[in-house]
Amino acid sequence: MIHDDKRYMALALTLGRRGQGLCWPNPAVGCVIVKDGRIVGRGTTAPGGRPHAEPQALTQAGAAALGATVYVTLEPCSHYGKTPPCAEALIKAGVARVVVALRDNDPRVSGRGLKMLEDAGIDVTTGVLADEAAWDLKGFFLKTDAGRPFVTLKLAMTLDGRIATATGESKWITGPEARRRVHAQRANHDAVLVGGGTARADDPSLTVRDMGIAHQPVRVVASRRLDLPMDSVLAKTARDVPVWLVHGPDALEARKTSWSVAGATLLPCDLNGAQLDPGALLTALGAQGLTRVFCEGGGSLAASLLQAGLVDQLIVFTAGLALGAEGHPGIGALGVQKMAEAPRLKLATQERVGDDIMSVWRRP
Repeated sequence: MIHDDKRYMALALTLGRRGQGLCWPNPAVGCVIVKDGRIVGRGTTAPGGRPHAEPQALTQAGAAALGATVYVTLEPCSHYGKTPPCAEALIKAGVARVVVALRDNDPRVSGRGLKMLEDAGIDVTTGVLADEAAWDLKGFFLKTDAGRPFVTLKLAMTLDGRIATATGESKWITGPEARRRVHAQRANHDAVLVGGGTARADDPSLTVRDMGIAHQPVRVVASRRLDLPMDSVLAKTARDVPVWLVHGPDALEARKTSWSVAGATLLPCDLNGAQLDPGALLTALGAQGLTRVFCEGGGSLAASLLQAGLVDQLIVFTAGLALGAEGHPGIGALGVQKMAEAPRLKLATQERVGDDIMSVWRRP
């Protein structure tokens, strides 16, 4: 039974990951329904967060749900929102057992969904593959508990940690395989974030391309003064794919007006010294419902997030070339005086991607 529980929960987790980047502010949940050793229903939180995974799996299962076992990566909801509670739907379907990876931390649900199921005579098991589920759903939990999204910082650097030549040239440090992988990583986050310097220097589109998907992440630029060119790709396409601009209190009204007219959403943010406060920046994004943010630099923004301990996952693509000390560093000044003060992450995985190396580091 334990082996089967883990096997089916692993499948539910895989299904849940398909919703990452699509269903914010809701969590990306997966559900599998099993009857007599056969999978009769599967579900993933739908784009936009509705419907939830459980009712989709129940619809697929139909009458076979009676007496079945349900595997779901997060506690079924117990409150009435835009849709009836998933716990109630499971009870009405007559399922015999529900296996849950994690209890929900949303105070409207936490423990109540499990109690509803138990009170209805359903056998409930919790904690199956809980660590894996906790990592997949960390953005949702962070938004609920800390008011901020999960942050992945991605850096594409040379062997000596540079992201551009002395003249600012940066295309291309890594190869096509690594760049394609980055597009896939953008796709499973709610938003792509860059600093104003990167937006000015690279004129990026920040979209997902050549992946065969219809949705696009929100494009976010952190720019204290909003001194961004109005003839940029972002300005020209702000009505096609959302552009959010996080700015300081000293941004000129004329610039705010220009970007609003272009179709961008403006989010004010407090300062920390001469820069936008990284914690306030993420809180502003969390207040908009974002659960997962993919930050692509530049160096100053990367440094501020690392220094504040706000990077949950660091993905580094390392290419086999060197630009020397005159090149632009991937991470700006951190003010580290002692080794103990340096941000330290733990290596999770490392693999070859084309001619480059991708290292994934996580905050302990």
